[in-house]
Amino acid sequence: MTVTALIVAAGKGERLGGDKPKQYRQLGGKPVLRRAVEALIGHPRIDAVRVVIGAGQEALAAAALDGVKVGELIPGGAERAESVRAGVGAVGSGIVLVHDAARPFCPPDVIDRLLGALSEHDGAVPVLPVADTLAKGDRVLTGPVDRTRLLRIQTPQAFHVEDLSFALDEAGTRTATDESSIMIAAGLKVAAVEGSEMLAKLTTASDWERAEIMWQARMVSRTGTGFDVHAFEGPGPIIMGGVRIDHPQGLAGHSDADVVLHAITDALLGAAALGDIGQHFPPSDPQWKGAASDLFLAHAAKLIRDGGGIIDHVDCTVICEAPKVGPHRAAMQARVAEILGLRPSQVSIKATTTERLGFTGRNEGIAAQAVASIRMEVR
Repeated sequence: MTVTALIVAAGKGERLGGDKPKQYRQLGGKPVLRRAVEALIGHPRIDAVRVVIGAGQEALAAAALDGVKVGELIPGGAERAESVRAGVGAVGSGIVLVHDAARPFCPPDVIDRLLGALSEHDGAVPVLPVADTLAKGDRVLTGPVDRTRLLRIQTPQAFHVEDLSFALDEAGTRTATDESSIMIAAGLKVAAVEGSEMLAKLTTASDWERAEIMWQARMVSRTGTGFDVHAFEGPGPIIMGGVRIDHPQGLAGHSDADVVLHAITDALLGAAALGDIGQHFPPSDPQWKGAASDLFLAHAAKLIRDGGGIIDHVDCTVICEAPKVGPHRAAMQARVAEILGLRPSQVSIKATTTERLGFTGRNEGIAAQAVASIRMEVR
């Protein structure tokens, strides 16, 4: 049976404030809606993901979901029930997982439990027990509330499409905060499965702060190394670390032969397991002849950030007899930091010699080795 995830993203998110609805705000470098979609689209049992958006949100949604296969966006309504009804109508048949866009982190095991429960129930929802003491009152407490058998309802919520369609028809114009309430009111059986704190909904500023912490906790440190060599050839100057340096000899290379930027580019690509500079910019391709190497470095940085990664630090050691790196170190640090969108304190440029040994010791060329530290999400 086909399983479709239906993400409801038609709300205005006014309680959180800001200049755009919360589902389009950035969380850890990605829009919340994109995170919600990616959490579901990668599950092996989900066949398709559809998104319901609000009026006038077409451009925001298209930008947030650029490159993600979600099918045609579904226009929603002013109320949640209208948006869900439109989405369910577009799904047609099978199983549907109705999910809030404002819940960007959905653990795969929750989806497994929901789909497993549908074999014996009309619907299934993730729940968590109420841990805090409950009471009635406003400024003054008037009495406790028994929390026994009280549950916190989350999304995604799983249903057979025909059952949810029936419940929505039965509900008519009645409103509800979730679909399980509509199903129960229609006399259908909804199972409760174990939910997750990762499914907390973004509603207030404090929720957002908590989500940032949760996102950071999903990140793991990764390290990559890079090495590059260019021989001296022809007249100078040379380009090193994105800085023009006067020197009697130039460096041979298909691009501008910037040994520092090439080494750092490879270190970043290696940390992200994205291959090497030659795969992305093959020297056989004439379009890169004489190209400025800052294009290569900026490309590597963009790939990492597009994948939800963070660049923490880069360190490069230049190996040569000449030119002297010291007088240009600060300028090289500043330029590399500018290309990568980092602070200069996150960039280290060092130099050493080989005590006249080897090709660099014989002044035949320059070598550089680099190390990059990044953080990427666990997948």
